[in-house]
Amino acid sequence: MYSKLGTKPYTKGLHSLGNNAYAWLQPDGGWGWSNAGLVVDGDKSLLIDTLYDLSLTNTMLNAMRDAKAGINFETLVNTHSNGDHCNGNMLLDDAEIIASKATAEEMARENPAMMRTLLENAHNTGEVGAFFLHCFGNFNFNDIEPTQPTRTYEDKLHLKVGDKSVLLKQVGPAHTLGDTLVYVPSDKLIFTGDILFIEGHPILWEGPVKNWIDACDYMLDLELETVVPGHGPITDKKGIEAVRSYLVYIRNEARKRFDTGMSAYEAAMDISLSDYDSWGDAERIVVNTSVLYKEFSNSSEPNNIGELFALMAKIHKARR
Repeated sequence: MYSKLGTKPYTKGLHSLGNNAYAWLQPDGGWGWSNAGLVVDGDKSLLIDTLYDLSLTNTMLNAMRDAKAGINFETLVNTHSNGDHCNGNMLLDDAEIIASKATAEEMARENPAMMRTLLENAHNTGEVGAFFLHCFGNFNFNDIEPTQPTRTYEDKLHLKVGDKSVLLKQVGPAHTLGDTLVYVPSDKLIFTGDILFIEGHPILWEGPVKNWIDACDYMLDLELETVVPGHGPITDKKGIEAVRSYLVYIRNEARKRFDTGMSAYEAAMDISLSDYDSWGDAERIVVNTSVLYKEFSNSSEPNNIGELFALMAKIHKARR
């Protein structure tokens, strides 16, 4: 199927992008259903992200081996620390794993075993548990051994994949503390991690939102034809523009309500999402307003993840 912002059929599996580059897509792109990528030149390769559990990652790696006989996954980039982009790292025993320094620090705090425990107890935790199962019940967090980066960088890192030049650019903190873009200039191709959710609501776990908007502007200034988001269909610059417009709109609307004394939850319920009614996971608006409110008030208080999930569960139920 095609989507409004997609440039290729949005179907599960491996998609050739031409010139020995590939995207692995997982519709519908909602919670945990992330994308990954592969860049190959000669006998050299670069894998961009692994998936949320071992079975999903194994399926992807086998499909890539079928497409490129004899491929050796020698280098992996994790675009950020969320488990749906790095939980499968352990299946690449001999690979050099690269991430931004901030991402590596976040990954050291990730705990797949905690996700397993939360899922096991979800049936006993009411509305929040039901929402948690809705988000993560399709994934298996057993036997995952967190596997950390072996190389880190800050700001920029230039790599070679055979004769291809690849640029890693840190644009976080934005979605997370250390988000990385992976740009292949010769292919006019970029893998964005979760700096782009296409036709799904972005989630602003960290901010500041200006960094995320600046990341969109940075991409719009590049020579690009193919854009592989962290979630959702393959797109082009119009997908970047759509996410940028969303972020500006949410920032401006949240600020109006902050200035009138409305709570973050009230703002989330009050902001019209009619222009984005076809985008998935609209409950994320309350995380976005909550983090924006912290930004507006210059608060350094860490996110209360349990509280934010409770608010998302409430909105998910109300809007459904």
